[in-house]
Amino acid sequence: MAAVTGRVPDGWNTSRVRPEYDPRDDPPWAMQLVVRVEKSDPPDHGAVCAAAATAVVRLLADPRAAADGPWHDAVREWESRRIRKVARRARGVRWPDVQELPGVTVDEDGAQVRAFVPGPVADVPPRIAKLQVAGLDLAAGEPPPAPPEPYAEIALNPAVTMTTGKAAAQCGHAAHLLLRALPARARRRWLDAGARVRVVRGVPWDEHVRRSTAAVRDGGFTEVPPGTMTAVARLVG
Repeated sequence: MAAVTGRVPDGWNTSRVRPEYDPRDDPPWAMQLVVRVEKSDPPDHGAVCAAAATAVVRLLADPRAAADGPWHDAVREWESRRIRKVARRARGVRWPDVQELPGVTVDEDGAQVRAFVPGPVADVPPRIAKLQVAGLDLAAGEPPPAPPEPYAEIALNPAVTMTTGKAAAQCGHAAHLLLRALPARARRRWLDAGARVRVVRGVPWDEHVRRSTAAVRDGGFTEVPPGTMTAVARLVG
């Protein structure tokens, strides 16, 4: 599980702070992300992270999440809290089974991820709740070439060790914050192009941080201390 402690942070350095009770999180809500991981042909770590980020953005931009849409109230209620995201894995018949629940599926570079309409952590639909959270850790392959512009560039902090499930949630957070931070015209161009995402590596972290529009500081529920900066994002093109 991952949660963002703030929207776009004021500072850029990784910090470690004591977790504090936030009344907005009572009760906690989360967006569930389900990754298809078949034993015979598992997806690539980076591709899963990029697909998860795109799935989050496409759900938030879906007409059903608009003011007069059936998902609007759930999205608004969730965003009034820390924007938690939980990544799970599915294989075999469990993957098509969850497609019947409200959400958006993205298939990119061999990775398939479905983002679901957020809801209370204590009331996850049974077909999702039975899917495993722990153990979603995949091998990293060669990064794909840059997609046509515009696209979101997301960088994960190389000093922070995260499983694929954790990293996918952080990339989802970064894309989410970027969507909300962009000016209307830039946001529209990105969405019209499909909300493409590229997860990058190999450039110094400080440079990514300096160029970025949105940054994620983790809530510290799993894997990393609270306040750790895990990912940054910017729009390219």
